[in-house]
Parts: sequence; structure tokens; C-alpha cells
Amino acid sequence: MMKIALPALAAAALIGVAGFSAGTRAAERAVPLPKSTIDVPPGTGSQTAVFAGGCFWGMEAVFEHVKGVKSITAGYAGGAAGTATYDQVSTETTRHAEAIRIVYDPRIVSFATLLRINFSIAQDPTELNRQGPDSGSSYRSVVFPQSPAQAQVTRAYIAQLGAAHVFPRPIVTAIETGKFYPAEAYHQHFYDRNPTYPYIVMWDKPKVAAFKAAYPALALPTP
Repeated sequence: MMKIALPALAAAALIGVAGFSAGTRAAERAVPLPKSTIDVPPGTGSQTAVFAGGCFWGMEAVFEHVKGVKSITAGYAGGAAGTATYDQVSTETTRHAEAIRIVYDPRIVSFATLLRINFSIAQDPTELNRQGPDSGSSYRSVVFPQSPAQAQVTRAYIAQLGAAHVFPRPIVTAIETGKFYPAEAYHQHFYDRNPTYPYIVMWDKPKVAAFKAAYPALALPTP
């Protein structure tokens, strides 16, 4: 989301959505991507993935509609524990990126499938330090692998997409290490709790609709 002072979060609704336009890929449709040629073995029990790429509200909104996802937490990754707050991350000096932690059932949805959805609709992996109306290093595209297998699959999939030239520009998504820190409570499930918020209406609802249209077999039924 656009960086704003809190607790005056509601005041951001006064920002004209007409200003949220230039320099972004159309959110009304997903980019068709091939499946990854390799994947993380399912193993037993739940697994965790951590992705960053723009405002965590929209990323959370997309992935909470994916079958097999058990929980999602919005947060910060890439920086130190002492700077993992919204106010500090907003200064663009902490090395944190707005991120989401996904706990999923690998017997239902695999890591490579989550990665495909991530690059296809949750974010634009060719944008450096920006997504949609938001700019700064905290909006950079990053995968934080939670295992060597996830790192291997991520590197291979980026190379696969690059070789296939599915995007008009090079993929700039980084692979980084760093601990994940949950964001403040008011950021959690923001999409669900604020369905008429201007930013959500303008940027995130189209992403969710695009996901459901492009991946109907992976989408949870609409309540």
C-alpha cells in the first residue's frame, strides 16, 4: 500500500485512486506461465513459503483463495528484528520487504505451484523496487526459501521462465535469506476486513478475480 502514517490509516481513503495508475501491469488478468519442470517433494505435514513482492495486503488476498493454503501471515523479511515495524520499514532504510508467510499442505498444493501463482498474478517479477502504485526497496520482489529444495526450485523456475521469454523484460526477483517477522495486527487479513477500502478495490480485488479466472481448479469456492 502507499506509505501512510498510522493510526490515520483510514485517512488514506481520501487519496485519489486516479493517482494509482501509471507503470503497472494490468491486474485484471494473469500472465499465463508454464508449470515448473521440478518441484519440492511433498514430504509429510505442513510446509512454509515466504514471498515478497509489493503490498502484502494484495499478496495475502490472492493466496488465501488457494486450495491447500492453511494460513497466511503478513509481515516483514530481510532486515533485523528491531526494525520490523511498519513505521520503520516505511522509511526504506531497514532492508525489510513487505512479505507473506504461507503455511500450506503440500499434498494439495506444491511449492512450485505457489511460485507459479506468485509470478503469474500476485506480483510482477520484472519490476525492480516497485509494484503497482508502490515504490521503494520494501516492495522488491523476493523469495525467501525455507529449505535448500525451495531455493533450487526457485532458481530453476526463474531460469525456465527466462529461457522461454514469457515476460517482455528480465525477471529481477531475488533469492534472499532472512527471518520473517509478523506485521502489526491491523495489517492481518486486511482484504477481508476492509473490502471497500479504495486501495483494495483498485488493486487487490482485480488480482483475486484474475486468479480465480486463470486457476479455477486451484481456487477455493466463493462463500
